[in-house]
Amino acid sequence: MSSLADRAKVLLVSNATNDVRELLYVLDRHNLGTGVAGDIDEGVQLAAHGTDLILLDAALAGTNIGATCMRLRNAGGRHGVPLLLMSATPSAEEQGRSVGAGASDYIKMPFNARDVAEKILMELALYKADAKENTKAAAPPPAAAVPPRPLHPQTLEVNYHSILAGSPDAVLLFDIDNEVLIDSNHLAEELFGLPQAALLQGGLVPLFPQKQADGQPSMQLLQQKLDATLQGRIAAFRATCRHRDNHPIECEIRLMRLAVPGRQLVHTRVADLTERNLAEALRAGQNTLLEMVAKGAPLIPTLDRLLLLIEGQSRGVYCSIMLLDDDGRHMHSASGPSLPPEYMALLEGAEIGPGVGSCGTAMFRREAVVVSDIMHDPLWAPYRELAAQFGLRACWSRPIFSQDGVVLGSFAMYYREVRSPNAQDLSLIDAATDMAGIAISRMRHERELQRHRTHLEDLVAERTAALTLAKEQSEQANRELAAALENLSITQAELVRRDKLAALGALVAGIAHELNTPIGNSLVVATTMAENTRNIQAGLQDGLRRSELDTYLAQAGEADAIMLRNLQRAADLVSSFKQIAVDRTRSQRRHFQLRQFIAEQMVPMSAQLKEARVSLAQDVPDDLAMDSYPGPLGQVLANLLENCLRHAFDGRSGGAIIIAAHGSDDGQTVTVSVSDNGTGISAHDLPHIYDPFFTTTLGSGSSGLGLHVAHNIVTGVLGGHIDAASDAGGGTTFTMQLPAVAPQPADS
Repeated sequence: MSSLADRAKVLLVSNATNDVRELLYVLDRHNLGTGVAGDIDEGVQLAAHGTDLILLDAALAGTNIGATCMRLRNAGGRHGVPLLLMSATPSAEEQGRSVGAGASDYIKMPFNARDVAEKILMELALYKADAKENTKAAAPPPAAAVPPRPLHPQTLEVNYHSILAGSPDAVLLFDIDNEVLIDSNHLAEELFGLPQAALLQGGLVPLFPQKQADGQPSMQLLQQKLDATLQGRIAAFRATCRHRDNHPIECEIRLMRLAVPGRQLVHTRVADLTERNLAEALRAGQNTLLEMVAKGAPLIPTLDRLLLLIEGQSRGVYCSIMLLDDDGRHMHSASGPSLPPEYMALLEGAEIGPGVGSCGTAMFRREAVVVSDIMHDPLWAPYRELAAQFGLRACWSRPIFSQDGVVLGSFAMYYREVRSPNAQDLSLIDAATDMAGIAISRMRHERELQRHRTHLEDLVAERTAALTLAKEQSEQANRELAAALENLSITQAELVRRDKLAALGALVAGIAHELNTPIGNSLVVATTMAENTRNIQAGLQDGLRRSELDTYLAQAGEADAIMLRNLQRAADLVSSFKQIAVDRTRSQRRHFQLRQFIAEQMVPMSAQLKEARVSLAQDVPDDLAMDSYPGPLGQVLANLLENCLRHAFDGRSGGAIIIAAHGSDDGQTVTVSVSDNGTGISAHDLPHIYDPFFTTTLGSGSSGLGLHVAHNIVTGVLGGHIDAASDAGGGTTFTMQLPAVAPQPADS
């Protein structure tokens, strides 16, 4: 190749750098010198320094293609320099003008750089061969003038053959007119298994089967592609060829016409796709197997699919997989789709060991075992007759490992002839053992998972039974508890009724006790005055002295005072008793500003506060409003203030009372507090302050109902609650949590 194109120069005249960049790289690999011109003028300058071939972009030539081609050729002083025209917008008209301009070929862009490079090499070879012939023709003729001879096949072969030798694929040169092959390279001999002489004598017919895989006759397909080539196109297609031993060869074929005056020659390049197809089939098969494993396909069909895939990668091979039992001693026939079933059955249950054929020994040694000749290898001594019975002569086996190094089984490749593995065989063994390891490990994991699942189901069943029993026991306990709760409710209702009766009794007793004193006093006075009146009436008959009348009148006046005082006391008590049962329906509800309302309530208390020398202040926001019952609220405040004056200061001056209030963030609640700095309430008395008639100043005129009434109003009419906090000697604070909008009466 280098002798032909050594320092040959190719000139590319084009400004489409992206289209020619790969072509420049391919030409450089063929040791061709290249020059690139961006326009015609620059191309003329480069051509003037000499060129062997010109590749011209039709877009730069414009409409005057003939003049441009002549200008470029004349620049180098060599009229026969081959010129190839390439066009990004090909048309029949432009192609016709290129032929008229003497272009050797017309190339459509974008193009395959390898094809164009091969065409350039062909043109250079033909150009040199033609130059030699023309040189001979230009020598002085002998006495009788002889016309120039056409290009002889022998001359073409001498120049063309050096190109064929450097091609990476099989190459054939086909003479269409004579329907014969006139040249080939050594790769063609290897591809078809024929020496060159046999190739050239047989032509194209013996190289193809009668029909292609799709049923089309091979010669019909070939003729269609040859016709397309003669029209100036490069025909690229896939077809099935035939080896001399008749096994098919999947090939990619490229046909390219050679521009030789007076001859129809087709350059044929044949690329063997066998290895590529096998690699693609192996890759696709591995993907399919991985998908089967991922989807949990059964193990045996998966292993059968794997072995058929491996057998499809090499002729004459028979594969098998043996699985090692859980005891680690016995092997079982798992898969051998192409081996005789009888042979696989005879290996079932065999115990592995140092001399148990290829598979048993490989699993025992944990390493690959290659037996190239079964009939003469001691490992097969116990099984030699068995192998001979089925025509097996070679067996290579490798153990299959899990990820943690446990032997799962073995993979074996059998042949019916004595044979040792090559690099491709070893690669297939690697792929097979890896895939088998994945599939078998997945099966074992699934089996282990199923065992755990079964165990889990048993545990779930046991737990379910226990839970069912517990549920039944719980339901029984619930029934017993429900009965107990019902009894408790009855008991509680009875206790509440009793508590109510007891409270009512205590209240009645308290009322009776409180009313008994003023009524009793009044009764004694009335009885005494009745007796005195009878005495006065009796004295009137005998004559009444003035002193007796004065005495009677004095006693009557005193009795009147005593009776009025006691009856007033009784009336006050009755008024207090009436406040215990709060009647919300008679209370007037309205919207009011709390600060103004409290200020109004403080006015009537000012005289008592002044007399007791106690200050009263309020801390209430101006805009704090309520929609509630001001009358009952005023009664509560009055009772709390009266309680402070009566109990908190014990006659001490300098006391202070503060009424404070604030609203909640959501505006739903108002907090009102009444605080004093008095003596406080003892911890013993604090829980009882709301009990009716409870007082710590018995005999001083207190009824013990003030806080009880306040509690009833807050929790009843106003719909809130009241709390008291106190430290003995540290003052007391009553805090009321009231809704800003009081609830409606229950009967409204």
